[in-house]
Amino acid sequence: MKVQHIIGADLSKKSIDLVCHLLKSHVQIQNTVTGFKDLIQWMRQQKINPSKIMIVMEHTGLYSYCFEHFLHEHQIPFCKVNALAIKRSMGLVRGKTDKLDAVRIAAYGYEKKDNLAVDVPTSDALKRLKMLHSTRDRLVKQRASLACAIKEYRHIGITEKDVIMQTQLQLIKNFDRQIEKLMTEIEIIINEQEPLKQSFYLLQSIKGVGKILALTAIIKTSNFARFANARKFACYCGTAPFEHSSGTSIRKKSRVSHLADKQMKTLLDLSAKSAIQYDKELREYYLRRTNDGKSKMSTINIVRNKILYRMFAVIKRQTPFVESYLQAA
Repeated sequence: MKVQHIIGADLSKKSIDLVCHLLKSHVQIQNTVTGFKDLIQWMRQQKINPSKIMIVMEHTGLYSYCFEHFLHEHQIPFCKVNALAIKRSMGLVRGKTDKLDAVRIAAYGYEKKDNLAVDVPTSDALKRLKMLHSTRDRLVKQRASLACAIKEYRHIGITEKDVIMQTQLQLIKNFDRQIEKLMTEIEIIINEQEPLKQSFYLLQSIKGVGKILALTAIIKTSNFARFANARKFACYCGTAPFEHSSGTSIRKKSRVSHLADKQMKTLLDLSAKSAIQYDKELREYYLRRTNDGKSKMSTINIVRNKILYRMFAVIKRQTPFVESYLQAA
């Protein structure tokens, strides 16, 4: 597809500012279906062909949900980019408005236009899974916060008969019920979709990979269609090591980037620590490497990556992981 125009979009809850980079034209629309139709009208007025543009926007969560659906429905190409990448590309800037942000996003998109990838629509089932999973994750965090508070209250001598404890214990029980309800709905959706069901089953054949990691990996990778290989996904998760050197004076150890999906990195960390307990091959590897004086954290990171490569391997082969089949690692 030959892109003629790059349009930067700055989204907020109520409105969207759009700027065409080459035409220097700006429009503000409402973040509603009516506003989206105004965008089509604006493009007609500017003589912009909707099939030969690229709308560039930041990841804004639910703010862009309806807008993305409209763009997919009308086959208007768009891509979402990391907000930090845009910010770091600007250099020193002064001032901030929604219009200015749209101008800067458009400029970034024009500079990187050869590397922009058109967003591919995901299935309704995957969209639903993503929302259920994020809701569950939110409830789990709130439950953990309450559990931490209860632990502190016990430490200072407050008993479970106290109303302070009773109310919070009751809330935790309610959170448990709601989390279980969400997991039930998640498993129903997975079982109704054969590709998702197959991936969910295959991933859990790997020791250290449980339901939550399998589910999260399916969502983050759009059922392993979003990333070409395990290395690219490892970069996204923050487990891929990169060289750190400069000239002859700086020769540091390879290290991972802190710019990563922290949720996936945490889940992979828990998975690696579980795997070195129950997977004979990984346990022997971990002990051999640490006994040789290697860093425990770097070894755990290698185990994280081994698990990632195993995940991609079972999906590619469409067969469960076999522990004695060492090539799968």
